[in-house]
Amino acid sequence: MLLSCGDALIDFVPAKTADGADAYRYVVGGSCLNIAVAMSRLGAPTGMVAGVSTDMFGEMIAAHLAASKVDLGYLTRADAETTLAFVKLVNGEAHYAFYDETTAARNWHFAAGSIPFDQVAVVHVGSTTLVNDPSSAEYRKLVAAARPHTIVSLDPNCRPSLTKSRDDYRQRMEDFMRDTDILRMSDADFEYLYDGADWDAKAAEWLGMGIRLVAVTRGGDGVVLYHASAGRIEVAAAKVTVADTIGAGDTFQAGLLVALYEGGFLDRDRLAAMTADEISAAASFGIRAAAITVSRPGANPPWRHELG
Repeated sequence: MLLSCGDALIDFVPAKTADGADAYRYVVGGSCLNIAVAMSRLGAPTGMVAGVSTDMFGEMIAAHLAASKVDLGYLTRADAETTLAFVKLVNGEAHYAFYDETTAARNWHFAAGSIPFDQVAVVHVGSTTLVNDPSSAEYRKLVAAARPHTIVSLDPNCRPSLTKSRDDYRQRMEDFMRDTDILRMSDADFEYLYDGADWDAKAAEWLGMGIRLVAVTRGGDGVVLYHASAGRIEVAAAKVTVADTIGAGDTFQAGLLVALYEGGFLDRDRLAAMTADEISAAASFGIRAAAITVSRPGANPPWRHELG
């Protein structure tokens, strides 16, 4: 099984009323939830680890996951609020305001022994649940427990509106990176964390730490990947009419992980031995999936049959 571990929330996205007034509509979202949904829709056996409320929004989240055939067995249901995120689109890019202080997601706790990591191919973590304690510390425990048994994937998916101290947040992300095998971040995340540092130099540092594969996604400019033996690899973006970019990076990450899973590469030795062509093929699968997501509004990842 592939496990995505972290945020599951409700996005309020911009809409219009019948008379043209500005409004919001609510949809199920969250980066880690989007990745779970996308991996499952792409055909991989997938589970979700998260704190999910028993309120009406939590019921929507559980139903959405179930409809995409995600295993709900690792959800922790709690009598607490659901995280809410209000989305503003600026030139097609999503900006967020979060309400996440006393929520089921923020107050999730890892129970040692609760997940059979030796039966899991990859554990993915990231996004809002890594920003602040207590959830950040709890997911750190999960990663430490998972690391001896399975591959760890990380996407910081930075959310500056939640970050109280950028230096503290950067240190948190680098703590997670020490136990990471596959690192994905957007170019915007990279700039937020490292203020224009050289991508190649930073990637070399990460590979030197033991990360097997680094991917920096750049929207319409495609993705740059780094690998200790295969080197630097660029894969172009697909040409598509963009509705919005919500869920694009999540879908790419899901597609990348599914391609690695199906190719038998979710093993540290196999990851380390990948060729440039194998890496390019896995990234291209993620790009094809993400191209479908951005062609329609909201985070609506494709089903496998949609890729042809």
